[in-house]
Amino acid sequence: MKFLIVGLGNPGPEYQDTRHNIGFRVVEALADAGKGTFRSERYGEVCEVRLKGRQLVLLKPATFMNLSGRAVRYWADQESVPLDRTLVVTDDIALPFGKLRLRAKGGAGGHNGLSDIIETLGTEDFPRLRFGVGNDFPRGRQADFVLSPWDEAEREALPALLGKAADAVRDVTFLGLARAMNQHNSR
Repeated sequence: MKFLIVGLGNPGPEYQDTRHNIGFRVVEALADAGKGTFRSERYGEVCEVRLKGRQLVLLKPATFMNLSGRAVRYWADQESVPLDRTLVVTDDIALPFGKLRLRAKGGAGGHNGLSDIIETLGTEDFPRLRFGVGNDFPRGRQADFVLSPWDEAEREALPALLGKAADAVRDVTFLGLARAMNQHNSR
């Protein structure tokens, strides 16, 4: 069974260690665990890993966050992966730092990357994993916050949290979305 796992973020070294790139970090953790290597392809960097009979196509779009829909649609079509097996991993300022939330579908919640995916696909019916990045920013400064680097305490906590996020993705592929939601959303 094949799954498309899309980590949202912005390409380029200036964004590498920012909150907005947590989706990239999660798919990189999955690639590392599966001993996979990303290669540059159309609309992004792609890596394929096999985990116990499951094929995961990992994607880091190169289209920048606000234009992620084009890459998602292209790779879902290219790999013949239906939307119910296309999981989008993204940052979420509405969740406390490190909190994970799996959803089967839903709106963008003010996230421009999700908005573009919804608009491009013409549906909100695709699963997503939201990774909480907190909301410690002055009113109206959310863009600066998500594009800023992690603080020292967050940076130290990230490896364990990335492991939990990668576990959540693996559980979606092995247990199904409903069971994975029950297991990871209650934590």
